[in-house]
Amino acid sequence: MATQTLSNVEGKVTETVDAAVTTGAAAAAMIAGGIGCFVIGLMTTLVEASASLGNLLNWVGPVGPLSGKTGVGIIIWLVSWFLLNLGLKNKNSNLSKAFTITIILIVAGFLLTFPPFFGLFAAE
Repeated sequence: MATQTLSNVEGKVTETVDAAVTTGAAAAAMIAGGIGCFVIGLMTTLVEASASLGNLLNWVGPVGPLSGKTGVGIIIWLVSWFLLNLGLKNKNSNLSKAFTITIILIVAGFLLTFPPFFGLFAAE
């Protein structure tokens, strides 16, 4: 709990406010970002494995399936951020644990976008 003291111009204390600071919203934002990165990586690997999914994710012709991969990742990021924030915003979360989860999701997402990795799943 944080205590904030408000003073007027002459330095006289006019009001003391106790404000509870929660960390849930920060944890929700971090983890949602990691989920979004992971989903983009997952979409990259799945498109390599399935030509029909690649066609489905071809939202903008000249861009190809990249438009759908990033679009799905952004949609999932926003939805997960909204839902996680609803559940965590008024709670204290372990930010160290949230950061670790976020880093794991980002690294997994990066691995899934690495050509030698997703090439293992390429449709023949």
